[in-house]
Amino acid sequence: MRSCYGLAALSQGARLVPWAFERRELRPNDIAVKVQFCGVCHSDLHAIRGNSRFPLIPGHEMVGEVTEIGIEVTKFQVGDAVVVGNIVDSCGRCPPCKSHEESYCREFPTTTYDGIDRHDGSITRGSYSNEYVVKTDFAYHLPSGLDPASVAPLVCAGVTTWSPLHQWNIEPGKTVGIVGIGGLGHMAIKFAHALGAHVIVFTTSEQKLAAALELGADEAILSTDAEKMAAQKYRFDFILDTVSARHLLDPYLLALNLDDTLCCLGIPDRMEFTPVLLTMGRRRLTSSGSAGTLETQEMLDFCSKHNIAADVEVISAADINEGFDRLEQGDVHYRLVIDMATLEAPDGNEAKS
Repeated sequence: MRSCYGLAALSQGARLVPWAFERRELRPNDIAVKVQFCGVCHSDLHAIRGNSRFPLIPGHEMVGEVTEIGIEVTKFQVGDAVVVGNIVDSCGRCPPCKSHEESYCREFPTTTYDGIDRHDGSITRGSYSNEYVVKTDFAYHLPSGLDPASVAPLVCAGVTTWSPLHQWNIEPGKTVGIVGIGGLGHMAIKFAHALGAHVIVFTTSEQKLAAALELGADEAILSTDAEKMAAQKYRFDFILDTVSARHLLDPYLLALNLDDTLCCLGIPDRMEFTPVLLTMGRRRLTSSGSAGTLETQEMLDFCSKHNIAADVEVISAADINEGFDRLEQGDVHYRLVIDMATLEAPDGNEAKS
């Protein structure tokens, strides 16, 4: 076993503290990665407060350096810069897996943390840690020309917004709406703009109207303005809703043209909409997961070509609990990333897993 350390919630709702633990040794097709940057996702906060397996080490958006390779590895060499996202294994047998859409694995994919290893039954520990061991199928070369810290969120916030835009064939001539300007929303704006669409952003914050235009939107609309929202009827080919809080979907359904789609990524605990609005325009209400290995690689290639990365604020490992507080308050512009070089080993008093 490999001795590691990271930031862990030792019980439900607890603050993160330094914690020593062990990872598996490398299997033939594994690499060991020295974690250099790790994005902070809202799902990390949900996991700490939810019914997870504790102690819990979060983190599923990492950039790092390969320090060791398994005996069968040809994809990477020691010293390579790599990116790893929120999925680290899948069954490999079901139709989605065979199509490299592993996020839809019918046996459920193995998540980067709080998942069950398919080989030894151990609990996966996330990348708020000094090292990660991963199967090479789920690791990617760092895109050239991009800042490593800003790449980390691409393999979660990036692929989660890229996938539906890609699946619904967003291209020049399409009018696309983006609801919300946060970790997901700001990436969706960048992608839709680079894909050539006419991009219109909806936000409840008057202060974010200018920010939406700076990110690449063609128009920005205050969604609390009933008159402006009413003027959007039958205007959109596709709307991507990134808001996780409860909100009424009716204005966005009405904004869709015939046969067009509202895709909700935020997934609030209850969806509020008038079903007949689907009937009236033969409209579609759907959602989307993150992405499999094929789409993730396509997204990273697209980002490299178009110089797209997340807007991030880099914080030290010691500031992670304050970072979670800010995340909960919506005080992040637009994604926090931990500089893992600032991670300190526990002083020896913390129990090892």
